[in-house]
Amino acid sequence: MAGFLVLASVVQPAAERLNLPYTVLLAVVGVAIGGISSFLLYTPLTDVFDDIVRPVVDLPFNASIFLVVFLPLLLFHAALTIDLREIAPDWAPILTLAIVAVFAAAAAVGFSLSFAAGIPLTVALLVGAIVATTDPSAVVAIFRELGAPARLTRLLEGESLLNDAAAIVLFSILVGMLTGGTHPDFAAGVAHFAEAFVGGIVLGAALGRLFGTILPFLGGSRLAEATLSLALPYVAYLLAEDLFGVSGVVAVVSAGLTEGAIARVRLAPDNWRYLERVWEQTGFWASSLIFVSASTLVPRLLTGGHLEDSWLLLVAIAAALASRVAVLFGLLPLLSAFRLSQRVSATYKLAITWGGLRGAVTLALALAVTENNRIDPSVRNAVAVLATGFVLFTLLVNGLTLRPVIRLLKLDRLSPLNEALRNKVLALSLADVRDALAETASQYAIPPDVARSATEPVDRRIDELASQPGLEQAISDRDRIRIGLVALANRERRIILDHHAQRTVSGAAIERLLRNTNLILDAARAEGRIGYNRAARALLEFQRGFWVANLLHRTLKLAELLGEVIAARSEATTRALDALRLQYPEYAEALEQRFLRQSGFRLSLSRFHDLYEEGLIGKEVFEDLEREHTAVRSLMDELPPLDLGLRAEDLLAQFEMFAGLGAAELRALARLFRSRLLVPGEMVIRKGERGNAMFLISSGAVEVVLPNGRVRLGSGDFFGEMALLSRRRRQADVMALGYCRVLVLTAADFRRFLRDYPRAKAEIDRTAEERTRANEEKEAV
Repeated sequence: MAGFLVLASVVQPAAERLNLPYTVLLAVVGVAIGGISSFLLYTPLTDVFDDIVRPVVDLPFNASIFLVVFLPLLLFHAALTIDLREIAPDWAPILTLAIVAVFAAAAAVGFSLSFAAGIPLTVALLVGAIVATTDPSAVVAIFRELGAPARLTRLLEGESLLNDAAAIVLFSILVGMLTGGTHPDFAAGVAHFAEAFVGGIVLGAALGRLFGTILPFLGGSRLAEATLSLALPYVAYLLAEDLFGVSGVVAVVSAGLTEGAIARVRLAPDNWRYLERVWEQTGFWASSLIFVSASTLVPRLLTGGHLEDSWLLLVAIAAALASRVAVLFGLLPLLSAFRLSQRVSATYKLAITWGGLRGAVTLALALAVTENNRIDPSVRNAVAVLATGFVLFTLLVNGLTLRPVIRLLKLDRLSPLNEALRNKVLALSLADVRDALAETASQYAIPPDVARSATEPVDRRIDELASQPGLEQAISDRDRIRIGLVALANRERRIILDHHAQRTVSGAAIERLLRNTNLILDAARAEGRIGYNRAARALLEFQRGFWVANLLHRTLKLAELLGEVIAARSEATTRALDALRLQYPEYAEALEQRFLRQSGFRLSLSRFHDLYEEGLIGKEVFEDLEREHTAVRSLMDELPPLDLGLRAEDLLAQFEMFAGLGAAELRALARLFRSRLLVPGEMVIRKGERGNAMFLISSGAVEVVLPNGRVRLGSGDFFGEMALLSRRRRQADVMALGYCRVLVLTAADFRRFLRDYPRAKAEIDRTAEERTRANEEKEAV
């Protein structure tokens, strides 16, 4: 178990770098580990690795562990994260894909195998039921990565919730027929299916409501709420299977959907977000463990397979694809014709067809068959080989080609309206960012040239967006009104949630307010102004929550004291920052530019999120903008290089007094400087003392106290040179602002250098005279 978790932690980032679906790569790695382990265990070449690989080959997991321990977590997590309001408009196509498509796939595969190879119909139908389960995790991840339409993702997620449940119920019925030796009784099977399915829905919904009833007694403890939530799927599964005799997986899904609908409005917003994070991590662990564990069993399940099984596998694959196409292109148009569903486009149908990947649940059901000793060994072997081959085909063929298929169908592109809306939102947001960057630069005293270098890319991007087709050409007045009403309803919803977070309104009132607001929001999205007005009139008894604000005022004296403390700290921090800027000027400038860019990046994402929450942009636009900004995030996280090795020769060459010296003279002069460490507050030079040395700041900063003000010097600056050349007394105090490294040239060493290099002496004397005259002219003015 620990080794599989370590493997998952390595494969997940590797899949991102390789641009591969995580579950596909995890399955490939799991199969490889299972194959290599089997080879090392059974090879006569060596037995050194037997103790290491035996636990992998003889995995101490069985099908019941997969179905009882891991599957409830997976299904419950998927159900909890889906908002019923979002999938409700597509209930008809989702139920069609989840139930009718399962029966169609089982029948198509079953009758095809029975006709093509003479396999008993019950066995062939069992194979069909096993391969009817779908695993949308990899597909949904790819859809979201490429920016596929949100409705397409919702259809697949909604299908996956009940698809596995329906297939497992059908699987259980067929296994019962097979082990009982009875002939298929389709009427009794349908009745049993309906009883198990409907019973599971009712039981799960009741347990979800019970969860909502218990919540107020937990006192808002997020740990208790998360613990109760984690227990619910197991309670639902075990009660359904062992006590009521209905479908456990359906009960788990129903409980998850009900809990999600209740918890979103009854839990405090922070507690709901915490619960989501807990389930996100739990779901990742469960899906990774079940997937890698099932994948390592593939070599064992393929044992006994023959070459002639390949054509049976092709028959099963063709039949499954044909049945899926028949349901999508045959039944879904009928739903639209009877106004039970919005039209599903042909490109959506093709994407759903090719996105029918199979995964861990299929392998777990095949494993359950191989462990059932009441089933004939030849049947167990045939089921295992066909089901495992089917999984491998869909993962390696469908999974690895899904990205090109989505691009070929042009489902990764925004509509003209969304594209224009995206450009408009991005331009307005970038304009806000530009203004905010200017304000931030001013607030933090960042030099104007640094600020301009940070805002120039933003200006260029705004100019690029301005050249794109405008929103006015892509959006009608009716759409504008619809967007405005949706934004208004979303704003109302956010105000209610703010009250919920502040606990200023009772939980029952919050639940009622959110229900009413959601009705108005759905009506505005569906029918625009007419729907909004109709829903608002129907809710005339709507009561607004009271604005409650309790502010604790501190005494004026205490406020003044706090202000003095904060002002002192602010001043000290400012001095420290100024010292760092002087000590590492290039590095400080690079950090300031990085700070401004990151500030702009965060402001952009925050602005996009606000617009999305207010309904001004759709999910597709928001995710497209988020992907664009994520692409440059890694570049912003890189720190600029810090150069601490300032060479004395380079610094001397930059000083105007030594600028005319040759390379040999600079090297000789540099050797005369001696390093010295200054501590913060140390007085380096005092006014009135004789000048017996000059100083070169290698790193750090000092402050020169002049009669008319203070001047700060940093890395690469000189001080004390004029008193050394003119042999006059010091004219100012110089104090170290922080830890500084200075290079000191004494008067004796300097005179010896001038004696040894007469040409250098003439150049330095000339420069010194010019500086002296310039200083005298300034003093005269």
